[in-house]
Amino acid sequence: MGDILNVSGLVTQLRNGTRIVDDISFGIRAGETFALLGESGCGKSMTALSLMRLLPDGVMHAGGAAQMEGVDLFGLREREMREVRGGRMAMIFQEPGLSLNPVLTVGQQIAEALALHQGLHGTAAQPRCAELLAQVGIPDAARRVAEYPFQFSGGMKQRVMIAMALAGQPKLLIADEPTTALDVTIQAQVLQLLRDAQDGSGMAMLLITHDLGVVAENAHRVGVMYAGQIVEQASRAQLFAEPLHPYTQKLFAALPDAARRNQPLAAIPGNVPPPGGITQGCRFAPRCDRAWALCSEQAPEWTVVGEGQGVRCHLYQEPGIRIQDSGVKGEERGHPSPACGRGAGGEGGSTLNPQSPLLQVSDLHVHFPIRKGVLQRTVGQVKAVDGVSLEIPRGRTLALVGESGCGKTTLGKALLQLIPPTAGSVHFAGRELTGLAVRELRTRRAAMQMVFQDPYASLNPKMRVAEILEEGMAALNIGNDSAARQTHIDTLLDQVGLARNAKWRYPHEFSGGQRQRIAIARALAVSPQLLICDEPTSALDVSVQAQILNLLKALQRELNLSYLFITHNLAVVEYIAHEVCVMYLGRIVERGTAEEVLRSPGHPYTQALLSAVPRIDGEGRSHLHDDGLG
Repeated sequence: MGDILNVSGLVTQLRNGTRIVDDISFGIRAGETFALLGESGCGKSMTALSLMRLLPDGVMHAGGAAQMEGVDLFGLREREMREVRGGRMAMIFQEPGLSLNPVLTVGQQIAEALALHQGLHGTAAQPRCAELLAQVGIPDAARRVAEYPFQFSGGMKQRVMIAMALAGQPKLLIADEPTTALDVTIQAQVLQLLRDAQDGSGMAMLLITHDLGVVAENAHRVGVMYAGQIVEQASRAQLFAEPLHPYTQKLFAALPDAARRNQPLAAIPGNVPPPGGITQGCRFAPRCDRAWALCSEQAPEWTVVGEGQGVRCHLYQEPGIRIQDSGVKGEERGHPSPACGRGAGGEGGSTLNPQSPLLQVSDLHVHFPIRKGVLQRTVGQVKAVDGVSLEIPRGRTLALVGESGCGKTTLGKALLQLIPPTAGSVHFAGRELTGLAVRELRTRRAAMQMVFQDPYASLNPKMRVAEILEEGMAALNIGNDSAARQTHIDTLLDQVGLARNAKWRYPHEFSGGQRQRIAIARALAVSPQLLICDEPTSALDVSVQAQILNLLKALQRELNLSYLFITHNLAVVEYIAHEVCVMYLGRIVERGTAEEVLRSPGHPYTQALLSAVPRIDGEGRSHLHDDGLG
């Protein structure tokens, strides 16, 4: 069977000649899903934009070919390309909220694609719009076709984007991180929707992701991308049975799970180099523990090591050489998720500390009034937190798990009294926090700090790191003078693994993982006893996530910190948590040790969460057959 898409030697570069996508080649057959896997900054999205010919200003196609069903995409005039784009080849973008026009109804936006590629106009397009929305699982589609994007949830917006993409009946669908910002259950629904659409039409799919679980359950073949190059390519079964490139091996080793909870994760040191940052030798050499002199002197060539399997690494230059001692054995690499029925061993299965809890919450309620009419009378209540009780001992981690909108973040803010509780009590270190005067509450709050989900949004872009870290200390009169605070800041930067001279830089000069380290240092600056971590790793690559998790566990051991870890990532829960509380619609529906909850969930909602977690065991879903595509 021939390829729907064939990419050969693709080069995309800046106008100064710096290559962003450097000589990559791959093909995708009808009905096949090809996954591009790698960290942020590797060039995955730029590859997709190159194929769609939607490159931003200052970036240009500089070489190579891309043929779709025998047609050279780069040889088409723009008018001809517009007929291909959105028709024969469609793309789902990472952030649907930014991709949908907020002033047009979703029906109008789908109708645009129908008019351009199917010749349906006006009222004739309306039934088809409703049919597409129903096809992607949006209930009451005939009514919702007239609604605007803001009236849809994040998962529903992503479904609308899929409906728009399917409107042109594409032969190739490019899905750029289609589930990154979604809860695990919504992620499972969206991925199933894409698989159903693929099964029904036989379209090819280019899936761009950094999630190995998503790759394991959806891809037929995989290309691992690093610093603008594909460094390994194999079938899904080959990749998960025996990853070849040291970078791929390290991605697997960085995944959190229960088996590694008593040891640090194998985080990859450093960051992906910027475009043009490494001009000689292997681009992964500065982060590779297997590199030798040749790796810094000569760029490795592409080496075919088996049928459909190749790698760009000097370790495989000699024919027949395989790296057996990869440090990633089958039982370590192929660990199943909590859905596979293995609980958290080690610390997670231990009993709670007998000492009195540091934080004790009893029957906490947070209600928001619903107001209507000219006089804004209260006509009802939104029960964001509805009777929650929990305890956190000193030096322990309680994970709060649930989907977006269930009240997790509201609860975290209510514990800090950033949102006043409607009822209930919050005891911290033996003192009641609810009802305290503002001045007394401020001094007590120093012992309870919050690390937010998006460090870039929570750090003042106009302040240097030193100013950010000193601000809280000055407000709470910590440190005798500025010199003493600067010494404390140096210690904080050492603790979170940043260079001391980093304190004179601004937030935009750091990577996402480094910014999260700064946010953690800011929380530690006032010597807290409890950190409330609100999705601190959800926006990070797996390698950066491993660095942050290692840091949090090291700080807990060193400083005897307690954590309330708010997340929907159950693999992270399995690795870091001692106890788990599962939250649904403002209430705790299940609680217990990590082992109890993840191994033997009792509540149907917990069972649904666990069943939706992508499995990384090399088996994938039953619909995947590597030999079934010709």
